[in-house]
Amino acid sequence: MRAVWCGFALGVIWLQRQAALPDAGGWWALILVGCTAAGVAVWGLRGDGTGVAYQHEYEQRLSNRLARRVRRDARMRRVAGWGAVWCAAICVGFGYAALRAQTRLAASLPHEWEGRDIEVVGTIKGLPTRDDKGARFLFDVETNDARLAAFPRVIQLAWIARDAPAPRLEPGERWRLTVRLKRPHGNANFGVPDAEASLLARNVRATGYVSVPDHAQRLAGPAHGFAVLVDRWRAALRARIDTVLADAPHRGIVVALAIGAQDQLSRADWQLMRETGTSHLVAISGLHIGFVAGLTGWLAAAIWRRSGWLGRNWPLRLPAQLVGVTAGAIFAALHAALAGFNVPAQRALWMAALVALAFVGGRQLARSTVLAWALGLVLLVDPWAVVSAGFWLSFCAVGAILFAMSGRPRVRGPQTSRQHEDGEGGAAQPRWLALRPVLIRHLRALAERLRSAAHVQIAVTVALAPLTANWFAQIPLVGPLANAFAIPWVSALVTPAVLAGVALPAPLDAFAWRAAHTLLDGLAAGLQLVSGPRWTLWWLPQPHAWALAAAAVGVLWCLAPRGWPLRWAAPLTWLPMLMPSANGALAEPSGAFRLTALDVGQGSSVLVQTAHHALLFDAGPGPESTHAGERVVVPFLQAQGVTTLDTLMISHADSDHAGGAPAVLDAIEVRQLVAGLAPDNSLWPQAKQHGTRTLPCVAGQRWQWDGVEFAVLWPDAGALTGKANEHCCVLRVSTLSATNAGHAAALAGANAPRVAALLSADIEAPTERALLARDRKILRAQVLMVPHHGSKTSSTEPFLDSIDPSIALFQVGYENRFHHPNAGVFARYVARHIELARSDRDGAVRVDVDPGARGEEGAVLTLERYRDMHRRYWMEP
Repeated sequence: MRAVWCGFALGVIWLQRQAALPDAGGWWALILVGCTAAGVAVWGLRGDGTGVAYQHEYEQRLSNRLARRVRRDARMRRVAGWGAVWCAAICVGFGYAALRAQTRLAASLPHEWEGRDIEVVGTIKGLPTRDDKGARFLFDVETNDARLAAFPRVIQLAWIARDAPAPRLEPGERWRLTVRLKRPHGNANFGVPDAEASLLARNVRATGYVSVPDHAQRLAGPAHGFAVLVDRWRAALRARIDTVLADAPHRGIVVALAIGAQDQLSRADWQLMRETGTSHLVAISGLHIGFVAGLTGWLAAAIWRRSGWLGRNWPLRLPAQLVGVTAGAIFAALHAALAGFNVPAQRALWMAALVALAFVGGRQLARSTVLAWALGLVLLVDPWAVVSAGFWLSFCAVGAILFAMSGRPRVRGPQTSRQHEDGEGGAAQPRWLALRPVLIRHLRALAERLRSAAHVQIAVTVALAPLTANWFAQIPLVGPLANAFAIPWVSALVTPAVLAGVALPAPLDAFAWRAAHTLLDGLAAGLQLVSGPRWTLWWLPQPHAWALAAAAVGVLWCLAPRGWPLRWAAPLTWLPMLMPSANGALAEPSGAFRLTALDVGQGSSVLVQTAHHALLFDAGPGPESTHAGERVVVPFLQAQGVTTLDTLMISHADSDHAGGAPAVLDAIEVRQLVAGLAPDNSLWPQAKQHGTRTLPCVAGQRWQWDGVEFAVLWPDAGALTGKANEHCCVLRVSTLSATNAGHAAALAGANAPRVAALLSADIEAPTERALLARDRKILRAQVLMVPHHGSKTSSTEPFLDSIDPSIALFQVGYENRFHHPNAGVFARYVARHIELARSDRDGAVRVDVDPGARGEEGAVLTLERYRDMHRRYWMEP
């Protein structure tokens, strides 16, 4: 069964990497391959492992040559049979996941109903989250007035607090709401987790907001069921913890350990735990469930064994071990329910249940078999679990532990005997002398256990390092040290205290939760000690698939049992992952540059990279809107290996351009801030606090990096007056041909053949006319960031004629409320046969500019759209 479940998992993973679901021809091919493989498996494994004695007798009657031939044929037959088993299992997993995907995608909101008022009736699903702006929640739809048969069953809504705060929403409540929806759409960027995949995994097929809060109506008859009961239980626990801890700094961690909800964790706690590699401890993980379930099982068995004190003989009717295993499995199920059945909790639950069933049935399962069954069952329930980091980190961590500990002897408790206690020949010895060998054996056993625990910690750290670099673009170098202290502290002290608060009634629960918070204060202090130096966190660009595969081979090689040849050479396989180019720079010759227009929704952020430098033009929306600076821009920079920005240029003060700048300053080293901001803007002192050089953006500023010239064309020097759009920074990035790139004098020449990109921010028609009046030639550019997101106030005909771009990039939000880009403006670009790219349709867009060797005629522009390069079947066509 291990091969079957592992093959099934590979099929599911393969499906989630597809750009489209199989059509009729694909289904027939899949069925044909699967049936053929099943037939080969039956033929190859028929009689495998049976009739050994008869086979041996038969071989003795044959000649040696014929016997060797028979054995060789039998081996080849078994190899073919097991290979066919894997192939059939992969086909089954692929087909099963495809069927589930087709069923889920069938319920989608039609395009014509996007942005229209729809009245829906349904129930609150899961735990709503609240903040100063309102509430967010999932809504399970029962009916809709659009009378759409394939209306999405689950939608994600926001109740925005405008004139009045959002009402208190409880799980299972029935409401009648008027909502405006759009199809599930997420920001799509290189190196950033796919938000649309997360929506699909939660079966969210539309997102939107309550458009008419005054007409919202709470209905009688709330929903019932086990899921609703669990959600209400979790909501009640969260409310109790909020009442007890109020504004305590680590309240979010207590809530996360109690019910698995991580939305209330403070930014400081998240940052500290990410830097020390301990963020896994704030979730109800398999480690917590296994530890607490084992403790519960031991306690239940101990009480059962001592039932004689109560005048009962329960162990004579039912073995205490059976009671302990059953109690542990039941508690694991309850704990997983508290966690909301996340992937690590599901894995731990299935493993505990399988061990319990095997024990009850009097069987002993191999640990690898238990892990394989858990893997298959998790994907059987949720085929989209593979798109989350928790799936890979959880299963790979357990697999690494099992693989690293294979072949190592188990540590048993020290054995004593009467002979050792009384001395040889039964002669009595002094008590201190008799205890000496016992003490030595206890110390040796303790040392062996500590050595084994250290071996496990090193194995997990080594195994998860490539995955951590892939998912989070970092490797915490102090992770082993921090976890050696944090894991036992949280598992043995904090978690039991939190669970004691869950079990105890008020007011006793307050003592337990305050004790847990005090323990968390000690944990935070300890983590602060090891997280201070900058070198403790190693940022790496997101590795390529081949580098990740090489690192995985190195992990297996490194963790192999003792005696494996050339284990010292295993770290060499990590070199492709550990040797990125400096500062995330391009592996391009001098004179080339790359421009990446990020998908930040309705906003703007552009990264410009030369051979050894990086500039970020605008930082997207901030906390006042979609948190794109923290949620998209910073993870993108880290995934690209950009740990230092030579310049951060903020074009103007509008929040969709400047809102994400504080998040960038906090996470990335910024050497220089150039901005079109008023002197009293709060961003100036924030930058100075980080040691960043600051200067205003003024026309005439020029500098060169690696054969590429940067020139600021607007605004003019002087006080910034009027609207923010009137004094936006306009940046021109240009390069010479490769033959002239090394000559500084040639770079200054305005008439030299150039390949250029123009970043125009939110300038409007008056600014466009002012730039045209100065010098039309300097506006010439092959790549244009469309002014003001394609608004009708910009992109005038003379301006476009002067630039004459080959590529135009629109940074706009999907179904944005400003209706950008304007239809008439977009038609102007289409009429000029310009290559167009839109962030709402294409995601992030990358343009590589190589000037070539023959001037402008030899220039090469390479355009890459994220949704074309990384298309998945759940993305819009």
